[in-house]
Amino acid sequence: MFIQTESTPNPATLKFLPGQTVLEIGTADFPAPEAASASPLATRLFAVDGVTGVFFGTDFVTVTKADAIEWDHLKPALLGAIMEHFQSGQSVMDSDHEHTSGHAEHTGEDGVIVGQIKELLDSRVRPAVAQDGGDITFHGFDRGVVYLHMQGACAGCPSSTLTLKMGIENLLRHYIPEVTEVRPVA
Repeated sequence: MFIQTESTPNPATLKFLPGQTVLEIGTADFPAPEAASASPLATRLFAVDGVTGVFFGTDFVTVTKADAIEWDHLKPALLGAIMEHFQSGQSVMDSDHEHTSGHAEHTGEDGVIVGQIKELLDSRVRPAVAQDGGDITFHGFDRGVVYLHMQGACAGCPSSTLTLKMGIENLLRHYIPEVTEVRPVA
């Protein structure tokens, strides 16, 4: 098994490509070790000292590290943990894990606008941020303001504010005049 690695715009996050499917559908975010109980792979990665976050896409795993740890010390242990997991035949997620779009539900009078926002995020934004090892999901819409949740390499990335304001906000405002601003949520 050969696992490729790629840097991401976030210097604290590295993208691992195991050469096979990680998740069939959607993404899974584990921003802390406590969240990893639904995934044997995430649990294994958090067992490596210095790991502070794990994120899964369809064909990649991103790992976020503590600032005090260098990638040179962490990367071999992570490669080993990923390789051991896939060679063990264990599933990435527990069987009772539900696959979702990641977007928050929205009911109310803005339903059509929210549908357009989600469609643009799914078709234009999410594939691009997946290339960088992350994901961005819809969190809410209130009086022209779109609230988005950033995951994986996008969470805590130095360039995420620029991506939100110059990229996503401009895209949404161009196609949906009702959108006036985009803001991140924690």
